[in-house]
Amino acid sequence: MSAATSPRAPLLWEALAPLLFLVALLAGSVALFGDSSSGGPNQIALVLAMAFAALIGRRLGHRWTTVQEAIARGLALGANAIFILLAVGALIGAWILSGTVPTIIYYGIAIIDPAIFYLACCLVCALVSLSIGSSWTTAGTVGVALMGIAQGLGLSPAITAGAVVSGAYFGDKMSPLSDTTNLAPAAAGSELFAHIRHMAWTTGPSFLITLALFALLGWGHQGATDGAAIQTLREALRAQFDLGLHLMLPLVLLLAMAWRKMPAFPTILVGALCGVLFALVFQPDLVARLGGSEGIAGTIAGAWKVLFAGYQLESSMPALDDLLRRGGMASMLDTVWLIACALAFGSVMESLGMLARLVAVVLAAARTTASLILAVLATAFGVNLIAADQYLAIVLPGRIYRHEFERRGLAPENLSRALEDAGTLTSPLVPWNTCGAYMAATLGVSTLAYLPFAFFNLLNPLIAALMAIAGWKIARSPAAHETGGAR
Repeated sequence: MSAATSPRAPLLWEALAPLLFLVALLAGSVALFGDSSSGGPNQIALVLAMAFAALIGRRLGHRWTTVQEAIARGLALGANAIFILLAVGALIGAWILSGTVPTIIYYGIAIIDPAIFYLACCLVCALVSLSIGSSWTTAGTVGVALMGIAQGLGLSPAITAGAVVSGAYFGDKMSPLSDTTNLAPAAAGSELFAHIRHMAWTTGPSFLITLALFALLGWGHQGATDGAAIQTLREALRAQFDLGLHLMLPLVLLLAMAWRKMPAFPTILVGALCGVLFALVFQPDLVARLGGSEGIAGTIAGAWKVLFAGYQLESSMPALDDLLRRGGMASMLDTVWLIACALAFGSVMESLGMLARLVAVVLAAARTTASLILAVLATAFGVNLIAADQYLAIVLPGRIYRHEFERRGLAPENLSRALEDAGTLTSPLVPWNTCGAYMAATLGVSTLAYLPFAFFNLLNPLIAALMAIAGWKIARSPAAHETGGAR
């Protein structure tokens, strides 16, 4: 292509127009369809916004092949997340049929006081996620069981999901085993444990406030639980399943594999298959009923069906059926659709130079140290909104701002901390982001429903911003200390 026909960089309004168009469509989607907007309306909004961006790209001189290649790159970026999501769907169904999830619910509703449930929920998820370094695995295993316990206790699913997300993302953010905790210092040029120590200044206060808020929310439930209803539910679980602590072994196996840093997709898939094996051994009648017939054929059909359709059996207790009718790869298809559309839109925006143009405006306005850190926080959140992927929300701002932090004599831990404070933590707050879509599909609560109660994810970026404005705990680079580098 000659110089005369080379694509030009977008003007600010051209870069901003697709984003504003998307915001308007998403607002209309939520207004018209409410909590069900992620079941199709949001996907349409993302596809139309992508098409609008492509039209502007045509105006800039780009060919359709550029857009097509960008879509392919976006889908490739989400392939791993999509298959993890499908595997989690299979795992949930298999672990319900095997009795693993019913066992956790059975014992959990008997020993956990509703007054401390939200607090305990957040702490348990934080400890599990800290030990294995994965918010997704924590939510897809322990989180699912805690959601069932909350329903059995008559507690709020939205608050419980907020507690799961808060705890899971605290552990994910602070664990040296986490991929994002390793990615952020790599993108910023800092050292892993220096990065974790520096994050403690924003993460510690945020998590303590979060625990206090969940303790306050739970206090009002003291003594409010219907003991007879809990006992009825426990008896129904015992009548439906062969329960016992031995059914916790699939969970122990999965957590051990995650702790050893085995890749997420095979780890979760092995956990699902282990659940199927336990179902065949300990719940053979339920497997045959799910398959629709007795004998080997019915057993094989039931074991196969739970992986794609989830647990679907009916008992004499409708409340129990509502609690356990979940899982299967098919239950994740709306979420897969949402992730694919969101990643395609974000990749097109990046490929056409629109993201870079928007960031350039932010960088030009960041003249002080505080405004520079605020710019990183805003950019990471913006990439989560536009590109719909937390890894991009870490890598892109890291790549964009790294040189500027070096030029100003700021230690790279400041950048890596800001990348996690906003890039990692705001990702589950965006309904069409891979993380937000995953959490909603896995926990069975819409992103917008649990968002007000994801206290840690909301507080941490705010505290990071306030600390930047106050100039507190902003580290200087060793070279800047030696030369009295510019502020």
